[in-house]
Amino acid sequence: MDLSPRLRRGLFALGALTCVALLAYAANVALGLGSPGLDGFFDDYVYTGLIVAAGVICVTRGVAVREERAAWLVMGAGLMAWAAGEISWTLLVADDPNPPYPSVADVLYLAFYPASYTSLLLLARSRTDSFRSSLWLDGAIAALTIAALIATLAFQPIVDATSGGTAEIAVNLSYPVGDLLLLGLVVTVFGLNGWRPDPVWLLIGGGLALTAVADGLYLVQSATDQYVPGGLLDLAWPTSALLVAVAAWQPARKKITIHDWLIIAVPAGCGLVAVQLLVYDHFERSVNVAGVSFAAWALLLALARMALAFLENQRALSQTHAEARTDSLTGLRNRRSLLAALEQGLAHASLASPCALLLFDLDGFKEYNDAFGHPAGDGLLVRLAARLADAVGADGEAYRLGGDEFCVLLSPGGDGIDPVLARCSAALHERGEGFEVTSSFGVVVMPEEANTPTLALQLADRRMYARKGERRVSAGRQSRDVLLRTLSERRPDLHLRLRDIGELALEVGRELHMGPEGLDEVARAAELHDVGKIAVPDAILDKPGALDPVELSFLRPVARLVRSSHERWDGGGYPDGLRGDEIPLGARVVAVCDAFDAMTSHRPYRESVSEADAIEELHRCAGTQFDPLVVKAFARVITRERPAHGEVFR
Repeated sequence: MDLSPRLRRGLFALGALTCVALLAYAANVALGLGSPGLDGFFDDYVYTGLIVAAGVICVTRGVAVREERAAWLVMGAGLMAWAAGEISWTLLVADDPNPPYPSVADVLYLAFYPASYTSLLLLARSRTDSFRSSLWLDGAIAALTIAALIATLAFQPIVDATSGGTAEIAVNLSYPVGDLLLLGLVVTVFGLNGWRPDPVWLLIGGGLALTAVADGLYLVQSATDQYVPGGLLDLAWPTSALLVAVAAWQPARKKITIHDWLIIAVPAGCGLVAVQLLVYDHFERSVNVAGVSFAAWALLLALARMALAFLENQRALSQTHAEARTDSLTGLRNRRSLLAALEQGLAHASLASPCALLLFDLDGFKEYNDAFGHPAGDGLLVRLAARLADAVGADGEAYRLGGDEFCVLLSPGGDGIDPVLARCSAALHERGEGFEVTSSFGVVVMPEEANTPTLALQLADRRMYARKGERRVSAGRQSRDVLLRTLSERRPDLHLRLRDIGELALEVGRELHMGPEGLDEVARAAELHDVGKIAVPDAILDKPGALDPVELSFLRPVARLVRSSHERWDGGGYPDGLRGDEIPLGARVVAVCDAFDAMTSHRPYRESVSEADAIEELHRCAGTQFDPLVVKAFARVITRERPAHGEVFR
């Protein structure tokens, strides 16, 4: 607390003087120190001065410090009203042989109770950031149990000894009722604070509880003619007031540390006490109506507490389950949720009804983070995640796997994967002044390409990073572009033919339901499978006869670029002698497309054949040189492309 030096010195002096006065008063009432002539001085002036000092300390706290000002001003006002009641009693009532009852002193004494209640509630509100709703019940259960005990042990003697007019009876009962409520509220506040031994609540709660206990003992002793003025009981009131004053200057601690064992022990113990009171009353019939009522209500609230605890646990379990499967930043589902969904999706997927995994990694995000900072990067991830979820819509589910990696799991509809893939790629794109963030992707179709979640993620990851490498214009991509550009300059006719073969291979790949990655690979293979002819002299390319062994050596680089495009279905191809499904599907597609193009194109060493004859030749070689399924798919593509010849393409 930031206080001026002058105020600090004043508070220190007041505190020191108060401590000396309290010790002197304690020595007088406990040990009888001092001459008998000083007893009146201690009972009237020192006693009242201690309570005045407590009020001044609380009021000073409220005036000097803005935080919790209202709570301590109200508490200070209540203590000053108490002190005013003592002064009124000393000046107006103490020496009167027939004192009025109730007097103005009683009104001032009773004013302390509402001030204390208000201050406690204001402090509880300001010194706790949040608390469980069940803590209200815990405090109420404990308060009702204590009220039942007080009503059983102390309230009945006071009621039995109360006599006189209506006003006198009301005032006599106001003190025990006020103390009962005060104790209940103190216990409730402790419950709201998680039963934590915090210095503030120990001091203020202990002070108010001491006041209530002292009042109760005084009323019982007065009712039974056992009260002795100037005894040890009188020491309790100024001590309780000063405990509250000390609490006013304790630092605020807002974080609650709730011990679960104590949370359970308090309502369970209080419920046990309430049961014992009711059992005792059943056999002895000696507990008053108030005690039985308080005990019964404590048990009812204990049952409600059990129900609320069950609901809180269920809610906590549901929240924990949701948090474990949700990305905390974007709100998308996380990797754990994806793995569970992949397991479920693979269990129901089939070739006729596949599911697809789309893996995305942001390009340019690191540069964005470095330029604009991590908070801006987090904001970008949140925006992109929301757009990705909207792009997927009802077709599937979007996930964030961590960092700048996202994923989509979907069941392709009649339109296939491409429309969703295009929407997702557009959603993960943002451009602004000085930056552009895009994405690379990898696609896996299950169960055709992967039959386990781990394999699907690994395959998608490899394809994604292969595409990311292409987006970064890798050395391989540059080499490919250079080779094709050189081929176009050297032999424009061959470059155009390879482009046609690439387009034809794409159509056949789609006919065979190849995935996006497979289509991309088969298109590039079709473009590159004859690129070695760049290094072949024109004399060899245009030679009408067969090639000799020396000339054949010029074709070996072509085999190294696209090894499998010259394999045969029956295993008689080269260079690896692969057979059947051992040959990559893309290579089988390129082989059929290239053969068709070769047969229908003019060569220096032979004339071209018609497309119908070329298709017939492909069918004849299906099962030996070519994959029969690829040949049938190729024939269907050509039939659609050249409907005039549809009757001969089977």
